[in-house]
Amino acid sequence: MKRVLMFALVAAFLTSPAMAISHFKKVWGEHYTPSGDDPGADKVDPEFRSATRKAGCFICHVKGEDKKEVRNEYGNAMHDLLDAENYDRDRIKAEPEKVQKEIIEAFEKVAKMKSKDGKTFGEKLQAGELPATDAGL
Repeated sequence: MKRVLMFALVAAFLTSPAMAISHFKKVWGEHYTPSGDDPGADKVDPEFRSATRKAGCFICHVKGEDKKEVRNEYGNAMHDLLDAENYDRDRIKAEPEKVQKEIIEAFEKVAKMKSKDGKTFGEKLQAGELPATDAGL
């Protein structure tokens, strides 16, 4: 019984950052590529929507690298503003509006930052491009 309890505690501890990251991805999708009946869904270029879905985790991470350790330039900018440990499952459930607002504020700050190619991340997203130049895609 002790082993089962210990395993459950370790699993819960290890999955909290993953929950935050999946929540960041969910909010990013809702913000930049809304779908269905969401406001603005009809304004999203289908090719951009497809590219972001295909990129998945590599919007912030580098393909072929350890996702826990390596982020692309866009992911590093987001990481500087959002600490995944501050967005655990309990907080996401307890304060969903506040969490979403904080994440969107970070998106807006990062959108003003420059990519390695000289454009801002926001300019690239508005043009229907993936934000990072070094995602390995």
